[in-house]
Amino acid sequence: MASSQSSIRLLLADDEDIIRYGLSAILQCEAAIEIVGEASNGQEAVEKAQQLKPDLVLMDIGMPMMDGVTATGKICQSVPDVKVLILTTSTEDQHLHDAIQQGASGYLLKNIPPEDFIHIIQSTHKGYMQFDPTIGSKLHQHLKSPQPAKVVSDWKGVTPREREVLKLIATGANNREISQTLHIAEKTVKNHVSNILNRVGLRDRTQLAIWVNTTNLDTLQTA
Repeated sequence: MASSQSSIRLLLADDEDIIRYGLSAILQCEAAIEIVGEASNGQEAVEKAQQLKPDLVLMDIGMPMMDGVTATGKICQSVPDVKVLILTTSTEDQHLHDAIQQGASGYLLKNIPPEDFIHIIQSTHKGYMQFDPTIGSKLHQHLKSPQPAKVVSDWKGVTPREREVLKLIATGANNREISQTLHIAEKTVKNHVSNILNRVGLRDRTQLAIWVNTTNLDTLQTA
């Protein structure tokens, strides 16, 4: 990964040439950002992320061969140190939730002001989740909306490590922060989260965070 003293290595993934050109024009004006590659479809984005190991991928959703959400999941799984920032025109809730579940570090719309763009990339690189204000409002409403109640009987036995992961999820910690706190690999954290989601029958991390905050974790029987 790039350190705070070096440039942020960036991969652009978008099927529209004019979009990649425009992003390049904006980002090349910033010395702290280096564009190391471009991809015009999701499959190419995955291959180049694995090959180039950039610090961050700017990922469109609607691309040929493989959509951006699927590509995000493959990148986050195969090269977990690489952050993926979704940049799209889609405001569909399902795309937002799926992107977060696949490990995206943020979700932005393409109408973002250029003057804010550099700061957002730098913040994402530092580990902060980034959301378009409109998307952030949707996420807030989703968090406020009632979710299906899950009861302790849904569990066949949470492991002690999964309990630790759950407690950190309840505080709003992302996978990188959890991995640093528990001194385990970020990929291991993702596996724990996936196992937990499958066990309790929830769709995504957002629902899991809501569930954790309404559950007394001390009552869960460990395996």
